[in-house]
Amino acid sequence: MKIYEKAPAKINLSLDVLHKRTDGYHEVEMVMTMVDLADRIEMQELERDTIIISSQAGYIPLDEKNLAFQAARLIKDRYDVKNGVYIHLDKRIPVAAGLAGGSSDAAATLRGLNRLWNLGISMEELQVLGAELGSDVPFCVTGGTALATGRGEKLQPIASPPQCWVVLAKPPINVSTSEIYGKLNANGIKQHPSTADVLAAIRDKQFDRLCGSLGNVLEEVTLELYPEVRHLKECMQRLGADGVLMSGSGPTVFGLVSKEAKVARIYNGLRGFCKDVYAVRMLT
Repeated sequence: MKIYEKAPAKINLSLDVLHKRTDGYHEVEMVMTMVDLADRIEMQELERDTIIISSQAGYIPLDEKNLAFQAARLIKDRYDVKNGVYIHLDKRIPVAAGLAGGSSDAAATLRGLNRLWNLGISMEELQVLGAELGSDVPFCVTGGTALATGRGEKLQPIASPPQCWVVLAKPPINVSTSEIYGKLNANGIKQHPSTADVLAAIRDKQFDRLCGSLGNVLEEVTLELYPEVRHLKECMQRLGADGVLMSGSGPTVFGLVSKEAKVARIYNGLRGFCKDVYAVRMLT
């Protein structure tokens, strides 16, 4: 028997850091949603007690460094599953892009193995398991749109944002999340986004207000370290995207676009100098 799961990418409509915690993590306040750019995960039970990962992508680890591998091992150990599993990752989400591709793969693996092995684990329990793997994994378990607090694992589901197109562009660099957070001075943040404004715009389905409220405090670090990201953001604004923001710690920049007629112009303008460009819809 084979099980299939989709692992969609996430974007941050807002990302605020409140302070550095005593445990080394940062206290965050984020509004996250998912877009229709997804990895596809295939899982098949093996009789022998092993975990095998494969992928058509030649640039990801296929051992214990892979979050899907870690998710499979966690669920096997925690629920004493003696059988093994073969997992194939059909990668579509760029790696180290600020889109939670690895976290979404891990979340999809947890959901899929729960079904494959008939474990009967609730979504809430899967989220708790996911928090052991990474801060974005609990959100990716359930998807949708949510306000995330704590280190990202405390989730409050909210309504979907106003439907629109999302143009994503990743420059040919990889960015380390831990490096960006490490260089962030949480006490010296120049401008905090208004999470309340983002939430109100989503609640009232006000697209223009949402675009005007987008904010990500990590931009001041990433844009300084990587001028390519700043250039990409400026290009997307110049090409006419309604709201533009870096997702997560970057380097992917996304533009919200209300009119389909604009999408092709923005997409083609970015493709002139950036290989990884995607035009997708929000998942609602």
